[in-house]
Amino acid sequence: MILIVAGVSGSGKTTVGTLVAARLHWPFADADSFHSPANVAKMHAGIPLTDEDRWPWLLVIAEWMDDYIARGESAVLTCSGLKRSYRDLLLDGRPDARMAFLNVGPGEIDRRLGRREHHFFPEELAGSQFELLEPPQPDERSVTVVPAGDLEDTVTAIVGMAPACALGGDHEAQA
Repeated sequence: MILIVAGVSGSGKTTVGTLVAARLHWPFADADSFHSPANVAKMHAGIPLTDEDRWPWLLVIAEWMDDYIARGESAVLTCSGLKRSYRDLLLDGRPDARMAFLNVGPGEIDRRLGRREHHFFPEELAGSQFELLEPPQPDERSVTVVPAGDLEDTVTAIVGMAPACALGGDHEAQA
């Protein structure tokens, strides 16, 4: 199974995904590492990515997922998954892939990005993420997680909901 932890930049994907992977004893990959140098430079310069920038990146991620699935191996992956078309590309035709979407509001994202150091995604791009965001809908194969308690509560909620992601329909959980 591939478990994708998704959400806007600053939602905690990498932190949560790393902890979920450790809890499950699965390998972890951050989709940021799949970006081309041109995409990283563009974001570092404060320029939002376009669909044309993202599609090749998403295809590389999908190929990585297919390699793991073909080998029968499980892994945790983080990816923004901002638009339905992106989520469809990653999930459709991959019954062994699940998604947990971290639903964190703009005020909290601004606070988190303001504290983050040494990351190529600058705080001023947060608004572009919310402009692009198409929240998961009930007919999608994802679970929406609203992080509330401590980090371990969020991790426990995601690990516990992974099977529910396969059922179809958006479920929302308070962590």
